[in-house]
Amino acid sequence: MNAIEEAVAAAGPNAEDGTAPQHGYTANKDAYLRRLKRIEGQVRGIARMVDEDKYCIDILTQVAAVTKALHAVSLGLVEEHIGHCVVGAASEPDPAARAEAIDAKVKEAADAIGRLLR
Repeated sequence: MNAIEEAVAAAGPNAEDGTAPQHGYTANKDAYLRRLKRIEGQVRGIARMVDEDKYCIDILTQVAAVTKALHAVSLGLVEEHIGHCVVGAASEPDPAARAEAIDAKVKEAADAIGRLLR
């Protein structure tokens, strides 16, 4: 298992039943892994460009491409979080628990967006 697959699997099994957790991105996990592996290859290419003393503007162009690709993955994950986790919190049957769950999931999303904007 490579580092990307380990990061995706890091959440571990559900405590209740031992199954893998279902996250908003689960249905698109393979697509995310393909994109991340492609980005990983781009980063290795950038390192090779530095090693080979390529022109700095060419390297910066590739860094910008990787940054854009990572932003696309990030935005997809934020969208998945809102569509799955926040909406899932809204379906909590107990009104008090629902409000608390929604607040927590929205705060998670806001905090994640804040980290992306730094």
